[in-house]
Amino acid sequence: QVQLVESGGGLVQAGGSLRLSCSASGIIASMNVMAWHRQAPGKQRVLVASIARLGNTYYKDSVKGRFTISRDNAKNTVYLQMNGLKPEDTAVYYCLAVDTATWGPGTQVTVAS
Repeated sequence: QVQLVESGGGLVQAGGSLRLSCSASGIIASMNVMAWHRQAPGKQRVLVASIARLGNTYYKDSVKGRFTISRDNAKNTVYLQMNGLKPEDTAVYYCLAVDTATWGPGTQVTVAS
Protein backbone atom coordinates (compact mmCIF):
# COMPACT_ATOMS: atom_id res chain seq x y z
CA GLN A 1 0.00 0.00 0.00
CA VAL A 2 1.06 3.56 -0.66
CA GLN A 3 0.95 6.11 2.13
CA LEU A 4 0.67 9.84 1.56
CA VAL A 5 1.55 12.59 4.01
CA GLU A 6 0.90 16.27 3.39
CA SER A 7 2.89 19.10 4.89
CA GLY A 8 3.25 22.84 4.53
CA GLY A 9 -0.13 24.03 5.72
CA GLY A 10 -0.58 26.81 8.21
CA LEU A 11 -1.90 30.28 8.81
CA VAL A 12 -1.20 32.97 6.27
CA GLN A 13 -2.52 36.46 5.58
CA ALA A 14 -4.54 37.21 2.48
CA GLY A 15 -2.22 37.70 -0.45
CA GLY A 16 0.41 35.45 1.03
CA SER A 17 1.86 32.19 -0.20
CA LEU A 18 2.26 28.62 0.96
CA ARG A 19 3.76 25.55 -0.61
CA LEU A 20 2.17 22.22 0.20
CA SER A 21 4.07 18.98 -0.19
CA CYS A 22 2.74 15.45 -0.51
CA SER A 23 5.28 12.72 0.13
CA ALA A 24 4.54 9.13 -0.87
CA SER A 25 6.00 6.03 0.69
CA GLY A 26 5.36 2.31 0.91
CA ILE A 27 4.35 0.19 -2.04
CA ILE A 28 3.77 2.54 -4.94
CA ALA A 29 1.92 0.54 -7.54
CA SER A 30 0.85 3.50 -9.62
CA MET A 31 1.20 7.25 -9.32
CA ASN A 32 0.22 8.18 -12.83
CA VAL A 33 -2.15 10.89 -11.67
CA MET A 34 -1.82 12.84 -8.45
CA ALA A 35 -4.23 15.47 -7.24
CA TRP A 36 -4.88 18.03 -4.58
CA HIS A 37 -8.39 18.40 -3.18
CA ARG A 38 -9.69 20.69 -0.49
CA GLN A 39 -12.63 20.70 1.85
CA ALA A 40 -13.90 23.72 3.74
CA PRO A 41 -16.16 23.33 6.78
CA GLY A 42 -19.69 22.40 5.75
CA LYS A 43 -18.74 22.00 2.11
CA GLN A 44 -17.95 19.15 -0.23
CA ARG A 45 -14.43 18.07 -0.99
CA VAL A 46 -13.47 19.46 -4.38
CA LEU A 47 -10.66 18.98 -6.84
CA VAL A 48 -8.16 21.82 -6.82
CA ALA A 49 -5.47 20.59 -9.19
CA SER A 50 -4.12 17.42 -10.69
CA ILE A 51 -1.00 16.36 -12.50
CA ALA A 52 -0.15 13.36 -14.63
CA ARG A 53 3.19 11.59 -14.53
CA LEU A 54 4.61 13.46 -17.49
CA GLY A 55 3.36 16.83 -16.34
CA ASN A 56 -0.08 17.50 -17.82
CA THR A 57 -2.03 19.60 -15.34
CA TYR A 58 -5.57 20.60 -14.49
CA TYR A 59 -6.74 23.44 -12.24
CA LYS A 60 -10.00 24.46 -10.70
CA ASP A 61 -11.01 27.73 -12.35
CA SER A 62 -10.84 29.75 -9.14
CA VAL A 63 -7.17 28.90 -8.56
CA LYS A 64 -5.88 29.29 -12.10
CA GLY A 65 -3.02 31.74 -12.24
CA ARG A 66 -2.50 31.53 -8.49
CA PHE A 67 -1.74 27.86 -7.78
CA THR A 68 0.81 25.64 -9.44
CA ILE A 69 0.94 21.87 -9.08
CA SER A 70 4.20 20.09 -9.76
CA ARG A 71 5.85 16.78 -9.04
CA ASP A 72 9.26 15.30 -8.53
CA ASN A 73 8.91 11.68 -9.55
CA ALA A 74 12.37 10.77 -8.30
CA LYS A 75 11.38 11.98 -4.83
CA ASN A 76 7.83 10.61 -5.01
CA THR A 77 6.63 14.05 -4.02
CA VAL A 78 3.88 16.32 -5.32
CA TYR A 79 3.73 20.03 -4.58
CA LEU A 80 1.10 22.73 -4.63
CA GLN A 81 2.48 26.24 -4.73
CA MET A 82 -0.24 28.63 -3.64
CA ASN A 83 0.22 32.34 -4.28
CA GLY A 84 -2.16 35.22 -3.81
CA LEU A 85 -4.11 33.31 -1.20
CA LYS A 86 -7.64 34.41 -0.43
CA PRO A 87 -9.84 33.73 2.60
CA GLU A 88 -11.99 31.47 0.44
CA ASP A 89 -8.98 29.20 -0.01
CA THR A 90 -9.25 28.26 3.66
CA ALA A 91 -9.76 24.50 3.85
CA VAL A 92 -8.14 21.22 4.67
CA TYR A 93 -6.05 20.24 1.67
CA TYR A 94 -5.74 16.57 0.80
CA CYS A 95 -3.35 14.76 -1.49
CA LEU A 96 -4.78 11.96 -3.61
CA ALA A 97 -3.13 9.18 -5.55
CA VAL A 98 -5.87 8.82 -8.12
CA ASP A 99 -4.82 5.45 -9.49
CA THR A 100 -5.15 3.71 -6.13
CA ALA A 101 -7.70 6.08 -4.56
CA THR A 102 -5.33 6.72 -1.68
CA TRP A 103 -5.73 9.88 0.39
CA GLY A 104 -3.39 11.62 2.75
CA PRO A 105 -4.67 12.78 6.15
CA GLY A 106 -4.81 16.40 5.05
CA THR A 107 -3.18 19.63 6.08
CA GLN A 108 -4.99 22.75 7.24
CA VAL A 109 -4.63 25.98 5.30
CA THR A 110 -6.09 29.07 6.91
CA VAL A 111 -6.07 32.41 5.13
CA ALA A 112 -6.86 35.42 7.28
CA SER A 113 -8.35 38.62 5.91
